[in-house]
Amino acid sequence: MSKFKKKKDGGTPPISTASLPDIVFMLLFFFMVATVMRENSLKIQNALPVANQVEKLDKKNPVSYIYMGKPSSGYERFGTEARIQLNDQFANLSEVSAFISAERAALREELIPFLTVALKVDRDANMGIVGDVKQELRKVNALKINYTTGVGDAMTNMN
Repeated sequence: MSKFKKKKDGGTPPISTASLPDIVFMLLFFFMVATVMRENSLKIQNALPVANQVEKLDKKNPVSYIYMGKPSSGYERFGTEARIQLNDQFANLSEVSAFISAERAALREELIPFLTVALKVDRDANMGIVGDVKQELRKVNALKINYTTGVGDAMTNMN
């Protein structure tokens, strides 16, 4: 009987995990940069009309969106008439001025004159609600208005 035993073959060495935190942080950074956060979830039908002469908005200026259209499926309890959606909530006509005031308050003072209100109106919406919203915007002096459309032949809106 010998006092010293022979060492057994250790097999494969363990995998080095020294670079694992670097890889995890690199993936985390990639997904933080590449992910686009959804701003609003639509509760209305929003099939935009199309137009053939459209201009893209300047990304430098702040834009606030007002959605108008019939409530989509799942929100039928709000009726079948066109409704106004501000951010993620249905709103009344009287809440439009408070929404614009809140949007202005969130901006830096030098950007307030450049605030553009983009109206995203469903092609089947009643124009009466659009006129009412425009009147409310005039009351709060929000005069830069943009109608959001898709690109295409304007004659297809007649169908």
